[in-house]
Amino acid sequence: MDAQLCRWRANIAVIAVSLLIGASCAAHAQSDANYPNKPIRVIVPFVAGGGNDIFARLVGAKASEILGQQLIIENRPAAGGRVAAEYVVSQPADGYTLYIGASGNMSVAAAVYPDLAYSPLKNFIPLTMIADFPLVLIVPPKSSIKTVPDLVAFAKANPDKSTYGTTSPAFTLTTEILKMKTGMPGVASPLKGSSEMVQCVNQDLCLLAFPDPPPSVSQAQDGMVRAIAVTGDKRSSQLPDVPSMTELGYPEVNTKLWSGVLVAAGTPQPIVDKLVDAFQKAIRDKDVSARLVQLGANPGGNSPEEFRKLIASDIATYSAVVKAANLKFQ
Repeated sequence: MDAQLCRWRANIAVIAVSLLIGASCAAHAQSDANYPNKPIRVIVPFVAGGGNDIFARLVGAKASEILGQQLIIENRPAAGGRVAAEYVVSQPADGYTLYIGASGNMSVAAAVYPDLAYSPLKNFIPLTMIADFPLVLIVPPKSSIKTVPDLVAFAKANPDKSTYGTTSPAFTLTTEILKMKTGMPGVASPLKGSSEMVQCVNQDLCLLAFPDPPPSVSQAQDGMVRAIAVTGDKRSSQLPDVPSMTELGYPEVNTKLWSGVLVAAGTPQPIVDKLVDAFQKAIRDKDVSARLVQLGANPGGNSPEEFRKLIASDIATYSAVVKAANLKFQ
């Protein structure tokens, strides 16, 4: 009898555990099916008004319509976006905390900071790229500087005035490559967002900056700053009179950055799929994509696999540049 009782109790225990597991799986499946049933936070690692913030608000508004839930933009600027990235991976992987990742705090940071507290590819799931874009080299509008040679000559003659605005390793790396190729001096002035970089130059507090297009193109068009070059080998359609760095003889200054949407690793696949679908549709929306082009960016909307490969490729590329130039970052 004792043996039979033990077997009976064991069977009951197995059945109970199975029921609990089944109920848990059913609850998770139901939760995934009902996603999203509350507002979603979108963490932007820079101040309001910068390129990534503008992208997040533009695409997020359309994605909110598609998902049927409010997307709340939350700006968390600090340490070039690295603190915000650490925050996101510390949150529950339930799809209710999204991250607007940028080249600077993802692929570039992974290349220049060996002790980075997170891995862009291990701690995050890339959903889709919002857009990619060159950087715009700007100087104060009332300065005598009208070309890159003018800038180099002025910086060499006035090293005490040769400060440059930067918010993340991507902007710093670009400026340091220009310094290395031209021999010009320059000291970084850390700021919290690319809109502040534009403001710093506009107010003649920085000699130069390499901001992204959203906060800089309109300011250059309005004469609030002077654009003297764009990175890469092609001119910007929004600034057709501004030469590319390749045209000017500096093909190494070819930075092309991106902004994209990511979630913490471990987010259930059905939720990931819903988010990918919503953001791809938002980015490809006629009005949204037209606005991205107007901002000087190339609309994205690639697959998670393509986005992941891009990040991995960028990490390898920037790592090689940092090693070849022996650049040190703190």
